[in-house]
Amino acid sequence: MFTRLLALWKFLTYDIWRVTEHEVNRRTFSIYNIIKAIYLCLTRFAKDRLTEKASALTYSTLLAIVPILAILFAIARGFGFANLMESQLREGFSGQEDTLRILLQFVDTYLTHAKSGIFIGVGLILLLWTVLGLISNIETTFNNIWQVSKARSMYRKITDYFSMFLLLPILLVVSGGVSIFVSTILKDIEDFALLAPILKFLIRMIPFALTWLMFTGLYIFMPNTKVKFKYAFASGVLAGTAYQAFQFLYISGQIWVSNYNAIYGSFAALPLFLLWLQVSWTICLFGVQLTYAGQNIRNFSFDRDTRNISRRYRDFVAILIMSLVAKRFDKEEVPYTAEEISEEYHIPIRLTNETLQMLEEVNLLHEVYRDEKSEDISFQPSIDIGKLNVALLLDRLDTHGSEDFKIDTEKEFGEEWKVLLDAKEEYYKSAGNILLKDL
Repeated sequence: MFTRLLALWKFLTYDIWRVTEHEVNRRTFSIYNIIKAIYLCLTRFAKDRLTEKASALTYSTLLAIVPILAILFAIARGFGFANLMESQLREGFSGQEDTLRILLQFVDTYLTHAKSGIFIGVGLILLLWTVLGLISNIETTFNNIWQVSKARSMYRKITDYFSMFLLLPILLVVSGGVSIFVSTILKDIEDFALLAPILKFLIRMIPFALTWLMFTGLYIFMPNTKVKFKYAFASGVLAGTAYQAFQFLYISGQIWVSNYNAIYGSFAALPLFLLWLQVSWTICLFGVQLTYAGQNIRNFSFDRDTRNISRRYRDFVAILIMSLVAKRFDKEEVPYTAEEISEEYHIPIRLTNETLQMLEEVNLLHEVYRDEKSEDISFQPSIDIGKLNVALLLDRLDTHGSEDFKIDTEKEFGEEWKVLLDAKEEYYKSAGNILLKDL
């Protein structure tokens, strides 16, 4: 049994990541991908310490929730459906009635003071800064999970975020209208034995469907990268279902905390609300991680081997990829994308991306688009391919980075430094005249 468990663990952590699409049938490969996505999601969830990030977002949400609700209610009152939006919030905050009542009192006070001249100015700036700060923190957390280094520009943050705030009250009202419409139809056809149970089931599914769509939209919209709908929707369904299950347990558990309320009184609403926010953000971030894992599962093929790759083999892959790009440029053909290089020559996509990034950093490659409408990034040589030889490539890779240290390479360790340079020079001589396009 112990041997079998070790073999299973080795398969999950190593062997399964080396299986390619051509080695098994499509069904088996799909099952393997699901297993890899779940394993990757769980390991990265712990490694990235997402529970701590959920705690940070809980604090940011607590700080910004009143200004956010104030903006939403200001928009809702402008359109004349504030009461309907309030009823939707009460339904969404089931089990948080005391907290919501306090929040709505704060919102009324906020909006009342907003009409005064003193508030307009500093208060309005603080309100917008608090709201932008929360959403910017959410975007940063999502980008970190997706390993996206560039955030939205300030212009895009303002336009995108406030477009979302303008649409959110409308969506809440539409969802409420749909629920009322379906409930009205149900009353009219209660006599129909077949349709009534089906419609009752559909009504019960409305909160689930809205939650699924909310998480799906969040997973697509928030990261500053292209997220495919099928992965976001699958994660949205799982995260939304988990959220609804937690909501049910939370509401049911209110009966068990009567002693807690007896001790803390009305103050008990705050720690319970914090617990609700913490778990909700944890579920949300787990869904983000699952979306990333599903969409980028190919990037982690041969993951352990890529992390432990030898220097010789990394140089070999650099020569190979640079040669392929130079040949295609020499023949005036359409430039390669990373995915094409990976699939055509069986190079793991993660190793391909790392190598292309390194070749960009040493100024031997640059990114291009195939045409104005294309979003696929391709790669072209950055210098004359008639001068691009193996020696130049290896020298750029060897000398890339800092050598500005206080080690004495002139006197005390001059001999060691000279031996290295002579060995490198001898190494480069044999490949000095070999052009990459001619390999």
